[in-house]
Amino acid sequence: MLDEALLAAIAAVAREGSFERAARVLHITPSAVSQRVKLLEDRLGAVLIVRGQPCSATEIGARICRHAELVSVLVSELRRELPMLPKDSPDTPHASLRIAVNADSLSTWFIHAMADFGLEDGALLSLTLADEDHTAEWLRRGYVLGAVTSVGTAVQGCRIRRLGSLRYVATASPHFVRRWFAAGISADALARAPSLLFDSNDGLQELWARRSVHRDVALPVHRIPSTQGFIDAALAGVGWGMNPLSLVRAHLKAGTLVELAPDTPVDVPLYWQATRLKVPVLERLTRSVIRAAGTALHPS
Repeated sequence: MLDEALLAAIAAVAREGSFERAARVLHITPSAVSQRVKLLEDRLGAVLIVRGQPCSATEIGARICRHAELVSVLVSELRRELPMLPKDSPDTPHASLRIAVNADSLSTWFIHAMADFGLEDGALLSLTLADEDHTAEWLRRGYVLGAVTSVGTAVQGCRIRRLGSLRYVATASPHFVRRWFAAGISADALARAPSLLFDSNDGLQELWARRSVHRDVALPVHRIPSTQGFIDAALAGVGWGMNPLSLVRAHLKAGTLVELAPDTPVDVPLYWQATRLKVPVLERLTRSVIRAAGTALHPS
C-alpha cells in the first residue's frame, strides 16, 4: 500500500513543476517534499520525477500521479457521500481530474462542459493538450482519466461515447486568395501558397488538399501551435488553414475571411473516452461533456 502523503508529493511536483511550488500547495517545506519524493522513489526502485526547470514526471511517475489523483478524487467523493467523515481541512489540496483534450475543442466547446460541471461539483480539472488523434494515447498510458479523442475504438479499460463532429473549413483572407488562388484551387497553386500547420500531428490541411485536387500535395507551411493564432494568421494573409467553422463564422459573414472552395468542409468525429472505474465525479463530468458537445458539435 502506497502512503497517501508520498503520493500527494509526487503528484504536486509533477503538476506544479517545482518542489517549491509543490511545497506551497502542500503547506510543507521544499525539503520535506524532496524527502517524500526520494522515499517513494527508493521504495519503488525507479525515478519518478525528472529534476529540472520545470520538473516533470517520468513515464512511471506519470502513472503514479494518475493513481495519486484518483485516490484524492475517491477520498473526496467518499467525504461528499458520507457526512459523518471528517471534512477536508483548508490546507487539503483540492481533488483534481486529469483530462486530455485537443486545442480546438478547448477553444470551441469544452469550456462550456467545464462550466456546466462546475455548477454542481467542486472538483478541479487539470487539462493536458494534445492532438485529437493522440489524446487516446494518454489514456492507454494511464496518464489521464478521460479524453476527447478522434479514436473511435475504445481504449482497453475505458468506456466510449460518440460526441459529434467538429467542422473545419479551409479559409484565407480575400487578399491572400487573390494573390495565390486567382486561377482557382489547383495542385500547383497549393504547392506554392503558404499554409498553416498546428504541429507535426496536424493533417487536416493535407487531407483537404488531397480531397480538393485528388492527389497528394507537398504543402509549404507556417507552424503555428495556437487555435487563435491560426485565425489571426489567416486574417493577416500569412497563409490558409483549416479553422473550426464555429470560430470563423462571423469572419466569413463579414468577408474578412473566405472559404477557398465553398461547401467543402472536413468533419472530424470526436469521442469521449473515460476509465471504466466507477468514479461518480467522472460520471458527472461525462454528463457535462455530452451536454456541451450535443449543443456545439455537428451530429454527423
